[in-house]
Amino acid sequence: MTNLLYKVDGKIAEVTINRPQVLNTLSYQVLEELLGLLQDVALNSEIKVLIITGSGSKAFIAGADIGEMQSYSILEAKKFSKLGQQVFLTLENLNQVTIAAVNGYALGGGCELSLSCDIRFASENAKFALPEVKLGIIPGFGGTQRLPRLIGSGIAKELIFSGEIIDVQEAYRIGLVNKIFNQEDLLAKTWEYAEKVCSNGTYAVSLAKSVINYGLNKDLENACNYEAQVFSECFITKDHKEGINAFLEKRSPEFIGS
Repeated sequence: MTNLLYKVDGKIAEVTINRPQVLNTLSYQVLEELLGLLQDVALNSEIKVLIITGSGSKAFIAGADIGEMQSYSILEAKKFSKLGQQVFLTLENLNQVTIAAVNGYALGGGCELSLSCDIRFASENAKFALPEVKLGIIPGFGGTQRLPRLIGSGIAKELIFSGEIIDVQEAYRIGLVNKIFNQEDLLAKTWEYAEKVCSNGTYAVSLAKSVINYGLNKDLENACNYEAQVFSECFITKDHKEGINAFLEKRSPEFIGS
């Protein structure tokens, strides 16, 4: 992988977009590399949490590679959009918990990537925007769909129509960011949270993620019916038996992830 750094420590994996000289922008090649990596992660049942961050101290991902996009034809633009959407849908649909550790500018495709993660932690210097209208285009990697689902259509439209860049405090206020940390603490705090997730019944966590994602696009009655079905299926898992027994025996559980 030319543009990505990747490491695994136990049940936690971390991928870094590593193009600091261009603020970690997403070229076609970067997206292809990221898709391949995510497909590998999807097949690795040992990994329970995936952290995504950017290289350097200025940017998480400062958008798509505009220089590369400059000469796109309509067919090339659609191919690029569909690739980005495929990458971010793959990320969104991973069984693993995904955390964006946003360490600077998250603009355009960078903001869209963070929206595809389950959780967004950010440093104090982080900034967010979908500024595509300033280039005469619209977000093309799912931003017009995920941002309204996360923060509501009114505020999402306000941000998309203006292309305005917001600071991390405003991002936190509107629910775009879960937590804010000092930049030097961001990755350590993100790993700390990841370890907390891994200490729970990780199979149950992955089921909870699937139920939440399923229900977002369903009516409440159907979503609750699905929740009841998955809830009941938990009762045949080894982790359920271990969790209940550990609670009754007043000891820490030893989950195995099944």
